[in-house]
Amino acid sequence: MNPFSSGTRLRDMIRAIRSCKTAAEERAVVRKECAAIRAAISENDQDYRHRNLAKLMFIHMLGYPTHFGQMECLKLIASSGFPEKRIGYLALMLLLDERQEVLMLVTNSLKQDLNHSNQYIIGLALCALGNICSAEMARDLAPEVERLLQFRDPNIRKKAALCSIRIIKKVPDLAENFINPAASLLREKHHGVLITGVQLCTDLCKVSSEALEYFREKCTEGLVKTLKDMANSSYAPEYDVAGITDPFLHIRLLKLLRILGQGDADASDCMNDILAQVATKIESNKNAGNAILYECVGTIMSIEDNGGLRVLAINILGRFLSNRDNNIRYVALNMLMKAMTVDAQAVQRHRATILECVKDSDASIRKKALDLVYLLVNESNVKPLTKELIEYLEASDQEFKGVLTDKICSLVEKFSPEKIWYIDQMLKVLSEAGSFVKDEVWHALIVVISNASDLHGYSVRALYRALQTTTEQESLVRVAVWCIGEYGDILVNNVGMLDIEEPITVTESDAVDAVEVAIKHHTSDLTTKAMALIALLKLSSRFPSCSARIKDIILQNKQSFVLELQQRSIEFNCILQKHQNIRAALVERMPVLDEATFSGRRAGSLPTSVSTSTGTAHNIPNGIAKPAAAPVADLLDLSSDDAPAPSSSGGNFLQDLLGVDLSTASAPPSTSQPPKGGTDVLLDLLSIGTSPPAQSSSSASDILSSIQDNTASLANLNGLTSLSPLSANGNSPASPAPVMDLLDGFGPSPQKNEENGPAYPSLDAYESSSLRMSFNFSKQPGNPQTTLIQATFTNLSPNVYNDFLFQAAVPKFLQLHLDPASSNTLPANGSISQSMKVTNSQHGKKSLVMRIRIAYKINGKDVLEEGQVNNFPRDL
Repeated sequence: MNPFSSGTRLRDMIRAIRSCKTAAEERAVVRKECAAIRAAISENDQDYRHRNLAKLMFIHMLGYPTHFGQMECLKLIASSGFPEKRIGYLALMLLLDERQEVLMLVTNSLKQDLNHSNQYIIGLALCALGNICSAEMARDLAPEVERLLQFRDPNIRKKAALCSIRIIKKVPDLAENFINPAASLLREKHHGVLITGVQLCTDLCKVSSEALEYFREKCTEGLVKTLKDMANSSYAPEYDVAGITDPFLHIRLLKLLRILGQGDADASDCMNDILAQVATKIESNKNAGNAILYECVGTIMSIEDNGGLRVLAINILGRFLSNRDNNIRYVALNMLMKAMTVDAQAVQRHRATILECVKDSDASIRKKALDLVYLLVNESNVKPLTKELIEYLEASDQEFKGVLTDKICSLVEKFSPEKIWYIDQMLKVLSEAGSFVKDEVWHALIVVISNASDLHGYSVRALYRALQTTTEQESLVRVAVWCIGEYGDILVNNVGMLDIEEPITVTESDAVDAVEVAIKHHTSDLTTKAMALIALLKLSSRFPSCSARIKDIILQNKQSFVLELQQRSIEFNCILQKHQNIRAALVERMPVLDEATFSGRRAGSLPTSVSTSTGTAHNIPNGIAKPAAAPVADLLDLSSDDAPAPSSSGGNFLQDLLGVDLSTASAPPSTSQPPKGGTDVLLDLLSIGTSPPAQSSSSASDILSSIQDNTASLANLNGLTSLSPLSANGNSPASPAPVMDLLDGFGPSPQKNEENGPAYPSLDAYESSSLRMSFNFSKQPGNPQTTLIQATFTNLSPNVYNDFLFQAAVPKFLQLHLDPASSNTLPANGSISQSMKVTNSQHGKKSLVMRIRIAYKINGKDVLEEGQVNNFPRDL
C-alpha cells in the first residue's frame, strides 16, 4: 500500500514523521501526506474521512496549515454515527476557533445534537460548544443549554453548567436566564455537578449584580451548610485527596463565599463560624490542606470586619512563611501585602519572619519580602528595620543590591526622625552600594547636608573617613568631593566636633590628596572628575598654601581628550592666574539649598499655566525662548510662590548658579546703586535674561573696574572667543548692553543714553518669521504694582490671519487682565492692538514673566505659536 495514500493508518504516518532525521525530511513527509488528504477530499472519500481528519489534527499540532480540511469537520459532525461525530467535534475544537466564519455553518448541527436522544452525542455537542462558542452561537443555543441543566444524567448537567459559563461570558445579557437553574445545582449531591454549579454561580455573580443579590439572599446558608458537611464528613475514597475530602470543591465554595460576603455584613456573619472551623481543622502538612487554608485566608480578608478571624488568618500566613516550599512562602507574602491594608498591626507581629525572607535564596521571595518590609516600616520601627536591611546589604547578591538600595534610600528619606540619622544611614548605603544609588538620591543628601549647618563638620569628616576606606563607590566619591570642596576649611580645623565623633587630624594637603585621588582614579567618570575640579577650585581659595599644587593638578587636564574636562581646566587655570582678586567671591560657600523646592522639582511638579512643550527652542535676539518653556520655568522658579525672585543686583544669577555675590566682591563704598548689567551675557545666552534699561546709572564694568589690574583691550582666553555685546533693546540695536567676560575680564563701559525717552521703552516681546508682537508700558499714578501694557501685533507676511486669538499665562504672584483685541482679523502687512493689565503682588522683589500663545488661521489652516517673555524691565 502506498505509505502516503488516504488508506494509511494514523500510527503509520506518525511513525514516518518521527523517523525523519531533519526538518526538511519532516516537511517532505507532511507535504506528501497533505497532498494525499487533499486528493481524498476532492474525491469525496467517505470511507477514510475520519482517518484523514485524525491525520490533519496531528499535522496541525506540528504547526502546519490545515485549513483545507475544515469542511471535512462539518461533514463528519453531520453524519449519524457516534465515532464520526466524535472525530468531527474533536477536529472542530482543534482546527477552528470562534473567529472562523465556517463555524456559523455548524450551529444547526449543534442544535440537533443538543436535542439528540443519545446522551453521549449531547455530551459531544456540549463539549464543543463550551470550547468554541461565539456570541452569535450563544444567543442561538442558550435555550437548549439551559434546558440541559435539568437533564437526568449528572454528566450532562455538569457539561451544561460548564457550557453555560462560556455563554454568560460571551453574552452577559443572558445571565438572568441561568440564575434559577444555577441555584438548583447548588443542592446537588454529586460532587462533579456541584463544583460546576458553584463555578457557574461565581461567574454569574461577577457579571450580574442581580444574581449576586439573589444568591446572597437565597443560597448563602445552603453553601455554608454544604461546606460544613464536607469539613465534618467521614472518609470518602472517591473524593479523598491526601486525607481531605474533595479539596477542589472546598476551594470553589470558599471563593463563592468570598464574593457573597464582600460588602455584606449579614452574609459575613453567617459564614464566620464555618471559616473559623476550616481554618483550625484543616491540616497544613499536605499541599491540598495548604491550598484550602490559603483560600480560607483570602475569604476572611475579603468579607466584612471580624478582628479575631483576621488575626487567625494572618497567623496562618505566618506559619506559611516557615514552610520549606517556596511557592507557599511566596503566596503567603503576597497575601500579607494585601492584609496590610486591613490589619497592619497583626502583620507587624511577623516582622522578624518576613525579614528572614528578605535573605532567602529565591529571588522572587526576596523581592516580594522586600516589598512587604517597605510597607511595614513606620516612624516607630524605621531604625531597627533599616539597620537589618543595611546589614543584609553587605552580604546580598549583586543582582539584588540595586532593588534593596532603592528601598532603603526611600525608607530613610521618608521616615527619617532626624537629620544626623539620615546622614549616617545614607553614608552606610553609599559606602556599601554607592554604585547602585540613583542620582536624585545623592542630590537629596547634598541638599540635606547643606541645610544642616550644625552638621557640616560632622558630615564632611564622616565622608572623608569613608573616602579613605573606599573609592570604588561612585556616588560616595561625588558627595565626599562636593563636601570637601564646600567645607574643606571646617574639615581641616575640626569645626563643629560632636561628642559622638572620634578625633581626626586632616591637613590641607590631605584634603587636596582626597580630591586628587578622585580625579585620577580609573573608575571615576566624567561627572565625578568635573565635580572634583570644581572642588579643587574652591580649595584653592580656602587653602592658599596649596594653591600652586592645586593649579598643577588642574593643568594636568588641560590636554584631556574629554572636552568638558579640558574646558574646565583652562577656565579654572585662567581664574587662578588672572583673577585672584575675585576668586574668593567666585567660589564662596554656596547658599543653603531649599529642600521644599528641591523635593517639588524631584517630583516633577510644574504649574498648569506653564507649557511643557519639548520642541526645539528658537532663540531670537530679544531673549525669547520659543517654544520650550520647561527649563525656563525651572530656572525662574515659576513652580513655587515662595521662590526668590531675580534681584536687581548684577550677580543675581551668578549667585544662584555659582554662589557668587558680585555686588559685595569689592565694590567701591561710594556706589549708591548695585549694578544692573553684570549678568546680561549669561541671561542672553540662556534666553532667560532681562536687558537693563538704557538709562542705567551705572554698569557692571564701572562697578567692578576697581578690581582689575588694568583695563587693556580684552584678550581671548586660550583661543576662546570673548562674548560679543548684545542689544539692550530690540528696537535699538546700536545701543550695546554692558558686557562681562566671566573668564577674561570685563568689557568697555557702555555709552550713557542721555536722551529724554519714555520711562519704559517699548519691547519686542516676540518675533517669528510671520509675526511680531511688541509691548508699550505705562503706569497708573500712585499704583506702582499695576502695569498697563499695550500689545501690538504686526503681520510680516502677505497672508491675512483670521480668527486671531492671543492668550497669556503668568505665575501665581501676578494677576493678568486681558481686554479684547481691536480685531480678530490681522490684515496682510498690517497690525492690530490689544490692552492688558498686570498686577505684581511682589513688586520690587520679583520681575514680570509671561507665557504667551498666539493662534490664528491661514487659508483655513490652524497655526499655533508659543513663546516665553521674560525680558521685561526689572522695576515693573
